[in-house]
Amino acid sequence: MAGRTAIGLDIGTSSVRAAQVTVTKGTSVLERFGQVGLPPGAVRDGEVVDTRAVADAIRTLWANAKFSKKDVVVGVSNQRVFVRLVQVRWMPESELRASLKFQVADLVPMPVDEAVLDFIALDELESDGVRFVRGLLVAASQDMVLSAIRACQLAGLRVRAADLTPFAVLRSAGTTDSLGLQGPEAVVDVGAKVTNILVHDGGVPRFVRILMLGGDDITATIVEKLGMPTADAERLKRDSEALAAPENTNARRVIDAALNDFVDEVRNSVDYYISSTASKPLSRLVLSGGGSLADGLAQRLATAVRAQVEYGRPFTNVSFGKTGLAPEQLQFVEPMAAVPVGLAMGAL
Repeated sequence: MAGRTAIGLDIGTSSVRAAQVTVTKGTSVLERFGQVGLPPGAVRDGEVVDTRAVADAIRTLWANAKFSKKDVVVGVSNQRVFVRLVQVRWMPESELRASLKFQVADLVPMPVDEAVLDFIALDELESDGVRFVRGLLVAASQDMVLSAIRACQLAGLRVRAADLTPFAVLRSAGTTDSLGLQGPEAVVDVGAKVTNILVHDGGVPRFVRILMLGGDDITATIVEKLGMPTADAERLKRDSEALAAPENTNARRVIDAALNDFVDEVRNSVDYYISSTASKPLSRLVLSGGGSLADGLAQRLATAVRAQVEYGRPFTNVSFGKTGLAPEQLQFVEPMAAVPVGLAMGAL
C-alpha cells in the first residue's frame, strides 16, 4: 500500500527549510530534510521581499536534499497575520466559510477583500436561544501570502496550501493532555526575527501571538554594544563555557539584558492569555527554533512563566527514512525542524 507524502516548506529570515514526511500504515517517516541559507534582506520580518533570491535558495534546497515532489505546504507568520478569538452566529460549516468575510469585516485590521481568512471552530454556545460558535479567526495579508507563493512558483514548486506557522509548531512539538488534568501548554518557536507563541489546551489552540523579534535581535545587541563581528556574536550567545570566562563578563551582561527583554515579551503574552480567559496557569512551555538555543533562555523562561520549560522534539513522533543525514546532523537540525515537519504533518 502506497503511503501519502507531503512536504512542508518554511521560508525563514535567514534560511529556507523543508521536510518531506510520508505516512504509511499509520507510521510517519521523515524521508528528507534540508536547509539553505538566504542572503541578508531577502526575507524581512517574515515577508519575502526578494522573490528571485528566495527562489534561487529553494532551487538549491531541492537539488541538495533531493525531495521527490514539487508540491508543498508553505508556512506564514509575520506582523501582517492577525489571530483573534471571535464569536459568530452558528451555521453549517460551508455556509460559515462562504459568509465569513461579511461576518468579520469589522474585526480585522485590514480591508477584508485584501485578506486571506480562516476560522478554527473551538466550541459552541447559546445565548437567548441563539446558537453561536466561538473560534480563532485568522486573517493574513493577501499580498504577503502571494509573495511567498510567487517565490515557490519561480522555483518550480506548486503550493497546495498556506498554513499558519504556530499551528505547525503545535503539531510537531506540542504535547497533549487528553485527560485535561494539567493546565494549558505554550509552544514558543523562536526564529531569527519572528517568534510564534501558541497556547493550547489538550491540543486545541486557544491563543496565538506573533512577536516581531527573535534570535537575531539578541545577536544585533551584542554586535552593537561590544563591536563584535556578527558571526562571533552568534557563536558566543550559545556558548555557555565561553560566557562563563572572566574575559567575557561584559558579553554575559549584554546577553543577559537582551534575553531579559525577550523573556518579558513572552511572559506578558502568556499573562495576558491567562488573565483574559481565567485560565489555569501554564503546565509547560515548549521551546523550538534556532533562536531558542541562546544560552540561559530556557532557565529564564521557566522562572518568568513559573512553569516547566522543555525543548520541543519534532522528531519524536517520526521514524527516519533515507534522509541523507547522519544521526549527529539530525540532532543538530531538530530544533529548526518543528515548522517544516509540522507543516507536512498538517497536510497529511
